[in-house]
Amino acid sequence: MTMNPAQRRYLGRMVVVSVTYVAAIFLAGSLLPKGSPATPLSVAIALLPGLAVFGFIWAIGRYFSELTDEYLRLLEIRKALVATALALGVASSWGILEIYTDVPRLPVFWVFPIWCFGLGVGAAVNKLTFGDGGCA
Repeated sequence: MTMNPAQRRYLGRMVVVSVTYVAAIFLAGSLLPKGSPATPLSVAIALLPGLAVFGFIWAIGRYFSELTDEYLRLLEIRKALVATALALGVASSWGILEIYTDVPRLPVFWVFPIWCFGLGVGAAVNKLTFGDGGCA
């Protein structure tokens, strides 16, 4: 499959952000034992992976704006909408379960990985409804 220029730039950005995210997770995990006191330094270190998550979101938004093919942009935005629906639905439903039952707590950290999983679900929805899963 040949990638268009927007896809190549997107892939490059995602590689940089992914490496940054993994490095930030390892840094936080190695410097901060679980349950560390919330000092300005520990909070700053713990928030580093979150900054990389903003990088992922920025890269995806930039990709949408750089896609010149309107059909591909439609497919990508549909994937993001399905992912958003899945993440918000799971987070809200589980939150209600937490309020009214004794289910285990779901750390808020999992909302973004659920959203990323939802991109794959969105590609499947596109494939089933349009016969095309969209870009990589």
